Amino acid sequence: MFSLADTIEASFPFRLPVWLTSYHQEVTPLSTWPVVASAIVVYLSTIFGLREIMRERQPLKLTWLFQLHNLLLTTGSGLLLAVMLEEIVPIVWKNGLFYGICGYGAWTPRLEFYYIINYYFKYVELIDTVFLALKKKPLAFLHVFHHSATALLCFTQLNGRTSVSWVPIVLNLTVHVFMYYYYWATAGGRKIWWKKYLTTMQITQFVIDLFVVYFASYSYFVSTYWPGQFPTMGTCAGEERAAFFGCALLSSYLFLFIDFYVRTYKKGGKPVAKKDAGVVADKATNGHVANGNGKAH
Repeated sequence: MFSLADTIEASFPFRLPVWLTSYHQEVTPLSTWPVVASAIVVYLSTIFGLREIMRERQPLKLTWLFQLHNLLLTTGSGLLLAVMLEEIVPIVWKNGLFYGICGYGAWTPRLEFYYIINYYFKYVELIDTVFLALKKKPLAFLHVFHHSATALLCFTQLNGRTSVSWVPIVLNLTVHVFMYYYYWATAGGRKIWWKKYLTTMQITQFVIDLFVVYFASYSYFVSTYWPGQFPTMGTCAGEERAAFFGCALLSSYLFLFIDFYVRTYKKGGKPVAKKDAGVVADKATNGHVANGNGKAH
């Protein structure tokens, strides 16, 4: 049977080192708290430093670089989504959805490799904000917070080996395929009629994320601390700290997203950005970014 992952692997002229294909704390790049915290500090220092540098300068257009950045991310997201589904669907088909979400065996070596790639994508996506700063667009709180926190979220879930991780990642990648295509296309002057539907897709993503991660956390905590006292289908794989952090952060994303949506569409005022008001914050997961006009997306 044809395997996209095997085909891609066979086309590589060299083998990746084991510390890149599987996650090893303190060995895999960006796998320790000091390094991750330093990366986020560098990101924040860079974007706010660029904002100050550009204050007395003319904004840069950077159209072809911006298009290339978005083309790489929409293509990369689509490819990663495809190989993840190729790995996940047979697991769920054979063992059921609960096992796919919560089973210890649902954290496969290949999925771990894909989670690492998705994690590194979050650092590539930080370049979104660099473009904003160089174009002298506002650095909205939702955008900056989302970028920073989503990288941290992926890091904590790799450390915690939460088997539910694929659900928000698959949803996030699906949104990103459309979202980064939208930015690539509109940067080239195309008119996209379905931009508002991206907002609906993104808010739906967060609602599903929260339902699934709260269900997984409930399953773990009831099975661990109150067995037999509440109904449950069994325990769920993953560390408690990762579960707490994931639930809290995804909840904050949803509230921030709804706040932006209401302010943009429901109050009858003019959208803050004519061109891109329809694309709201995503990246979680890793929901997030902001468009060329400084709005979150």
